[in-house]
Amino acid sequence: MSSNTSAEFTLYGYFRSSAAFRVRIALNLKGIKPELRFVHLRKDGGQQNTAEYLALNPQGLIPMLVHNGAAIGQSLAIIEYLDEVVPEPTLLPRDPADRALVRQLADAVACDIHPVNNLRVLNYLRDEMGASDEDRTKWQRRWIMQGFSALETWLSSSPQTGRFCHGDHPTMADIFLIPQMTNARRVQIDLEAYPTLLRIEKAAFDLSAFVDAQPQMQPDAE
Repeated sequence: MSSNTSAEFTLYGYFRSSAAFRVRIALNLKGIKPELRFVHLRKDGGQQNTAEYLALNPQGLIPMLVHNGAAIGQSLAIIEYLDEVVPEPTLLPRDPADRALVRQLADAVACDIHPVNNLRVLNYLRDEMGASDEDRTKWQRRWIMQGFSALETWLSSSPQTGRFCHGDHPTMADIFLIPQMTNARRVQIDLEAYPTLLRIEKAAFDLSAFVDAQPQMQPDAE
């Protein structure tokens, strides 16, 4: 991809956001180097709550991708959009059943693990429900471990599992799994119970697309 094409993309993100982490992986796999704009989720009452950002995304969530005048939110939508406008390397299999399987694996993270553990939920548990830091960590561990147990069962028993979640090349499933593994480590989950997930993570971090997308590698990392 030419640098001119890459320059057409602008990514709004925050280094610690796992949803932004996903999009960074996808952009890297596609060879796209976007303009980066940083939205700090904790400073100034949350920069995602400013009038300027809410005009771009009324949900006040990150990431946001802007391309050719289109502003796209939600990491699932962004990644599928990238796969349509930059078809190679593909992030979804060609076969409909295989494509559905990859989406199922990605959705297990995107729809079932991540939403109950994101910052606004954790803040609500603290501010409105009076949950302690310890209770909030237990909450996170519960939903991650429940989701990982299902993913480990699926992936360890599926003939479609290869070096990665589906075959021997990274797909959208890996893009969603790897940031969630980072989240699991942040709350000190013992990942030895998920050997297939660990094996896939190791394969992912053999690729610069995953390594360079890590939170600590970002210009806004703290």
